[in-house]
Amino acid sequence: MRNPLIIDSHCHINFPQFNSDRGDALSRAGRSGVSEIITSGIDLATNTTALKLSKDYSPVHPTLGLSPNRVERLNREGITETIRQINDHTESIVGIGEIGLDYHHCKDPNLREKQERIFKEILGTTTTFEGAVILHARDAEEKALKIVENCDSVVFHCYGGSIETMNEILDHGFYISLATLVCFSQHHRDLAREVPLDRLLVETDSPYLSPRRRRNEPAFIVDAITTIANIKETNFEKIAQKTTENTRKIFNIYRERPAEKWER
Repeated sequence: MRNPLIIDSHCHINFPQFNSDRGDALSRAGRSGVSEIITSGIDLATNTTALKLSKDYSPVHPTLGLSPNRVERLNREGITETIRQINDHTESIVGIGEIGLDYHHCKDPNLREKQERIFKEILGTTTTFEGAVILHARDAEEKALKIVENCDSVVFHCYGGSIETMNEILDHGFYISLATLVCFSQHHRDLAREVPLDRLLVETDSPYLSPRRRRNEPAFIVDAITTIANIKETNFEKIAQKTTENTRKIFNIYRERPAEKWER
């Protein structure tokens, strides 16, 4: 174990893909040096699971959200219920998200308008929440930035936009989170080279975007850190330490939790 204080700043250990071995996956994370993870909900069901896991496993921190891809499929009742759930649990979470815009998968102008409307509605109903906003912004980074420009703390999760837009995001004081995509995507390697270390988070976005030939999981965050360290011509420990500091700062997580507490 090279570093006992790594944080996976965004994963979905709450997703059904982990139902058969969730405890084992968390134990593997602990053995890899991951001290804490942030697990993000994207709808009513995954939000509920995220909250439960944060009670079952002390190093798991939940964020609650409503993914733009889920917004497309929900009626007004489902949207209202999910937004109410988020507001009812603001004292139990470290962030709101993931929320945002996804124009990569959504081409319908009416559905894009619906995404934007609900995105703004969530932000408007959670104005008293002082934690971070976790953005899903795919092929819509600039538009999402305009919507959140007056927010205090924002993470552009799994960022994949242009370097120019990234610099605008940084000018607002926001954070860029790079996923394990950096292990095999040249564009994400270019982003890693340019993003300043004091504004960088790392994530797996597991169970997706695996750097290995199987389902992604929080333990594999070490692959992203190793890759970024090589790109920035520094060592693993420096990237791990600084990204952990950044994650603690933006999510207001300052409790040191040893890996052995991954057990229930």
